[in-house]
Amino acid sequence: MADRPGVAVPLVETTDGRLRGTVEGGLAVFKGVPYAAPPVGDLRWRPARPHPGWTRVREAVEFGPSAPQPFIEGGDPVLGGHGFPPFDDDCLTLNVWTPAVDDARRPVMVWIHGGGFVSGSGSLPYYSGETFARNGDIVVVTLNYRLGPLGYLHPGAEDGEPEAGNLWLTDQVAALRWVYENIARFGGDPDSVTVAGQSGGAMSTAALAGHPEAQGLFHRAILQSAPFGLALPDPTAYAERTRTFLEAVGVGDVESLRQVPWPRLVEAMIVLFGSSARWGYWSTPFLPVIDGATLFRHPAETLLRDGGADIDVMIGWTRDEANFHFALPEGGYESATEHQVLDRVAATFADGAPEVYAAYERTRPGSRPVDVLMDLVSDELFRAPALKFAEGRAAMGRPVWAYQFDFEAPALQGRLGAAHCLELPFVFDNFDSWSRSPFVEGIGPAARQGLARSMHQAWISFVRDGNPNHPALPEWTRYETGGRSTMRFDSVVSATRDLAGHSRLLFSGALGRPSP
Repeated sequence: MADRPGVAVPLVETTDGRLRGTVEGGLAVFKGVPYAAPPVGDLRWRPARPHPGWTRVREAVEFGPSAPQPFIEGGDPVLGGHGFPPFDDDCLTLNVWTPAVDDARRPVMVWIHGGGFVSGSGSLPYYSGETFARNGDIVVVTLNYRLGPLGYLHPGAEDGEPEAGNLWLTDQVAALRWVYENIARFGGDPDSVTVAGQSGGAMSTAALAGHPEAQGLFHRAILQSAPFGLALPDPTAYAERTRTFLEAVGVGDVESLRQVPWPRLVEAMIVLFGSSARWGYWSTPFLPVIDGATLFRHPAETLLRDGGADIDVMIGWTRDEANFHFALPEGGYESATEHQVLDRVAATFADGAPEVYAAYERTRPGSRPVDVLMDLVSDELFRAPALKFAEGRAAMGRPVWAYQFDFEAPALQGRLGAAHCLELPFVFDNFDSWSRSPFVEGIGPAARQGLARSMHQAWISFVRDGNPNHPALPEWTRYETGGRSTMRFDSVVSATRDLAGHSRLLFSGALGRPSP
């Protein structure tokens, strides 16, 4: 959208130099702002470092490149695309939407995109900060960070230097530091920052809470579909993936890898997809690593115990998370047999597998083996660990609000149900930006507008004061071990007690026996 006549083009002095933004729909917008030095050449696979700055006014009117990632022309059959060109390894930039460049000290929302640690971009129209800035009088920041091999490869120590790992996390810490030091110049309040993320971005949000250098840099956290059920490796366990990747590229060490053009690195990711894939599990070729230097324990434990005492938390999941990955015929799971799924259940519940399988069948009359599998994976990877986290927070007397997104997508013959990612256009209330995404097809205006209004305003309320309640929402009380209040977002929004109790009981050992 072009600058509006009569509205001054915004100019801001940052710690790195002056920025000239643009005006879009009455908002001041700054795009492609560097927050760290370009991680190229010798800085590949090294922690994020300060940007050297610039002397002239820098034009901040175009998004920076997305992190290198796999790209399918035309997009995937669900989202339609989660990363768009251009791509480049010089990708450490952020974007700011603000109602005004002034000293109003508005609440700040920092959005960290997801994408299975291999895809996504803070520059996608899906994640535009326009609606939150305009509707909530909020300053919004989205960011790009290193993905796939550039962000999640764990090369280890080199030539006496400290071990380099979780480069993605060092990027995000650098971005938060930039926000703390500069956001007041954009009309924001550095002492009222909410970090929000979905899927891998929610995992990032939790990890940041315990990072020593991120302490005090944010005050609230929104965790959407956090994959807390992922078992994260230490450097020794992860070393095999690093070796496999080096072999796929055809080099023997990381120093040689630094000379390889990034498109070749993305091509080599396919080998890791194949070598790490297991039947009945969500594919995760790259993972965060518990290295004892940047990440000291699982992010769920980090937020629960290390850095979360003074952070307000909202956490939620979609009812049918795993349908995103397992429901479509292309995945090959429709023909899954009961024997196959029982074996997969046994990997988690050991001898209790038959009883657990039957329990899942009872919750969904007429279910096929693939339905049991999807419910299991949804619970194991997302819902059950989120509930465990909420129970832990409640037991400690720390504030936490829980929700479940139940709205079913009519697209793709209804196979998706309330799948992973489906809540995003409702949270951002920006369905026009998702018009090319197959999974929103068929959602009627009435259902779309009502639910989007409820969710979007709840997120705004939480960002503003740490409480998601607003007049158009049923009373949403904190999650406590007594009532286990959970907001159910559907065509009719309702506050419920222990909405996911079946999952909680299964994975607490009340039925079956989860493996250690």
